[in-house]
Amino acid sequence: MSSLAPAPLTGKRRSPAPLRARTVLTLFSGRDDIGSHRVRILLAAKGVTHERIVIDAERPPLELTQLNPLGTTPTLVDRDLCLTESDIIGEYLEERYPHPALLPLDPQGRARVRLSLRRIEREWLSLAESIRAGGTKAQLDAARKRLKEGLVGAVPVFKASKFFLNPEMSVVDCALAALVWRLPALGVNLGKEGQAVLDYGERFFRNPAYNRSMTEQERSLRPLA
Repeated sequence: MSSLAPAPLTGKRRSPAPLRARTVLTLFSGRDDIGSHRVRILLAAKGVTHERIVIDAERPPLELTQLNPLGTTPTLVDRDLCLTESDIIGEYLEERYPHPALLPLDPQGRARVRLSLRRIEREWLSLAESIRAGGTKAQLDAARKRLKEGLVGAVPVFKASKFFLNPEMSVVDCALAALVWRLPALGVNLGKEGQAVLDYGERFFRNPAYNRSMTEQERSLRPLA
């Protein structure tokens, strides 16, 4: 028998409570993780009506674990469809609610945005998550240094247009806005050389839709300008 097989139970076995049918789009969100926040920013940008359920990642509710056995966030439920992972949820929402578009209309433009998002996830968001997870002082200082250098090195791109690599807002901006908001809490100070990145963020932070995308825990990370 596989070592992964569940141990036998004694006594009468109780079946899980049946799932409550959801008739509206529902997002199970973490309190302050970047992945959940970028999905909430996307939903706010598109003005999509949905139910938001903010959970404690350490104690996910039964309803979530029945839908997603890992209990991870974000998890999006649309009737009988359950999706996880920020990028997959973003792609689905873009197709499900195409207006306003958060991907360019032409194939080349869409490919460039997707490639940029993947690089940002690998090079910047991964560093933010490692800082958030904690570690030794040397490890945290190294991660902060790499994140600062990456963002400051991209200042010409931030200066080039109102949004990142695109004249209109895209899915990339949903991820970047969530990251820039957290920089003070992550202990990353960009200084004067990174002012263009901070100015980029402030354009989002002043938008009422951005404020609606945040949880109470995220609002406490820094004051609104």
